[in-house]
Amino acid sequence: MSTKKTMKSLPPSERPYEKCQKSGPAVLSDAELLAVILRTGTREKTSVGVAASLLEAYGSRAGLSCVMTLSRRELEKIPGIGPVKAVELLAVAELCRRITRSRNRPGVSLRDPSSIAAYFMEDMCYLPQEEMRVAMFDTRNRLLHEKTLSMGTVNASLASPRELFLEALRYGAVYLVLLHNHPSGDPTPSEADIRMTDRMAQAGDLLHIPLMDHIIIGDHSYTSMREEGLLTNGRREVL
Repeated sequence: MSTKKTMKSLPPSERPYEKCQKSGPAVLSDAELLAVILRTGTREKTSVGVAASLLEAYGSRAGLSCVMTLSRRELEKIPGIGPVKAVELLAVAELCRRITRSRNRPGVSLRDPSSIAAYFMEDMCYLPQEEMRVAMFDTRNRLLHEKTLSMGTVNASLASPRELFLEALRYGAVYLVLLHNHPSGDPTPSEADIRMTDRMAQAGDLLHIPLMDHIIIGDHSYTSMREEGLLTNGRREVL
C-alpha cells in the first residue's frame, strides 16, 4: 500500500491552491505560497512540506526572502526540488526584483539619493559578491541608463575611470551616480571606497560629466556619500 503523501489526501480547506482560489493569496502562509509554485512534493512530503524544508534550511534569518538569494544548485539540494522547480523559483525571484524596479523607476531622481537606492535595492542587496554599477542621468535629472561596470570578490570590486566614462559618453549622460553593494550588509564606506570615489570624481570633473554621488547598498540600507559629505572634489550641487 502506497504511503505517498499528496495534496488530494488533504481536505480542500488545507490545500494551498484551493485556499488561494477561495480567499486569495494573502491568506496563505509563506510555505503555502511556495507550495503553489512547487505544485508537487515527494513520497514523504507534500509540496507544503517541501516548501517548509526550504524555509527551514535557508530562511532562518531572511524568511521568505531567502529565495531571492539562492542559486539553482542550492535550491536543488532540497529533496523535491529538481532542475525544473529550481528554475521556476529563480524566475519568481527575478520577477519580484523586476516588479520592484519597475514600480520604483518613475520616482528615481538625482535630487533624492533614497529614490536611487530604492530602485537598485532589491537587485543588489542580496548579491553574494560586490558589484559596481553606474546610473546615468540626463539634463532633467532623470535616469537615462544603468550599467554594471564590474563584478568582484566578496571584499572588492574593480572598476576604472576609463570604463565608467566610456559608458557615460556612449549614452550621452550628463550626471553620474556610482553604486556598489557590501555583501556584509553594512553600507559604511571603507577608506578604499572613499579613495576610489575621489578618483572617479576627479576624472568626471575633467570631462565635465560630474559624479554626483556614490551610493553603497547594504542589507536594505544604504549610505549616500553626497549626503555624508564624502564627495569633496569639485562642485556637487544638483541642479
